[in-house]
Amino acid sequence: MSFEQVKQADPEIYGLMEKELKRQQDHLELIASENFVSPAVMETMGSHLTNKYAEGTPGKRFYGGCVHVDEIERIAIERAKKLFGAEHANVQPHSGAQANSAVYIAMLEPGDTVLGMRLDQGGHLTHGSPANLSGQYYNFVSYGVDQESEMIDYDEIQNLINEHQPKLVVVGASAYPRAIDFERISKMTKAAGCYLMVDMAHIAGLVAAGEHQSPVPYAEFVTTTTHKTLRGPRGGVILCKKEFAKQIDKGVFPGSQGGPLEHIIAAKAVAFKEAMTDEFKAYQKQVVKNAKVLSQELEKRGFRVVSGGTDNHLMLIDVSQVGLTGKEADETLGKINITANKNAIPYDKESPFVTSGIRIGTPAVTTRGLKEADMEIVADAIEAALIKKDPALALEKVRFLTEKYPLYPGLM
Repeated sequence: MSFEQVKQADPEIYGLMEKELKRQQDHLELIASENFVSPAVMETMGSHLTNKYAEGTPGKRFYGGCVHVDEIERIAIERAKKLFGAEHANVQPHSGAQANSAVYIAMLEPGDTVLGMRLDQGGHLTHGSPANLSGQYYNFVSYGVDQESEMIDYDEIQNLINEHQPKLVVVGASAYPRAIDFERISKMTKAAGCYLMVDMAHIAGLVAAGEHQSPVPYAEFVTTTTHKTLRGPRGGVILCKKEFAKQIDKGVFPGSQGGPLEHIIAAKAVAFKEAMTDEFKAYQKQVVKNAKVLSQELEKRGFRVVSGGTDNHLMLIDVSQVGLTGKEADETLGKINITANKNAIPYDKESPFVTSGIRIGTPAVTTRGLKEADMEIVADAIEAALIKKDPALALEKVRFLTEKYPLYPGLM
């Protein structure tokens, strides 16, 4: 892909695209929610399919000329169902947040009680944050993690269900490094007669490859993004039991959004096909291996890893133990070409704009090709930057890895 048309039509934007590609190539991407799509997914996103308006669902559109995008969307739906073993799939949500909102719109009334994970202990904005419409439209009650183990307190969830009798329980996280027992929570919700929704945005790729317990057999609704561990385009998907199919489809359109992005849906279909391969399964195994090694190596170098380790693709590092705030650590790593993000840790004493931690993930660097031995070098670079205060040494180690594992060579 040369992007010559962009270069001719808008040199200013082309120049910034070129700079962003160089940034991605020269940095180690450790943001847990980011990844690198395949050239095939990238080409599909940038195709002529963007021209087609297709409000409605395949075979029931409000626009003519949808015969081919209907077939594309049907393929995406069937692949999503096969990949995750789901009874029904809606592949139209523009994002994970849109997917969550669509379930709420479909299944809840304003003011209904919902149980969700606290944002400052690993949850997501759409799990009831007062800054988000979820927390403004519905009566969210929050659960969190045990202060000592820093792992989900399942007894607290049970107690809160008993006390508040929610209509829906939301499970899933954006910054939780441990495996989640969906089966255990499902037994609680079924006994209480409430719905279970699992937001598996972060772990969808792991679930697809069998590296994490699947929520699909246990939850009435499962939402996800397609661009994190799943390594697809930026977008969302809803999986549900067949009995809720019509309600969920209406919750998406016309409930929460208009015309679907058919070029993105096609790219989702391509990503789902990639996720069915043995190569993808091997990739997900490596993501988990890399995360475990990186977590262990950082502990060896004096960092405190929240909950003592990781079961998935990410970890939280308490940088207050080395005399830094999350904001300071984030900025310092950026200067030595490591991209991470500041993140609250459980029972954080700092504000959300400062934090005591950073969130680190291995999906993007694993896509790039890094293995366990390389994680030791990554840990060395982080130690050199944050503890030894030697940015030259840290940058040298980062450059060694980015040159060893080039990203998108010859793209522009």
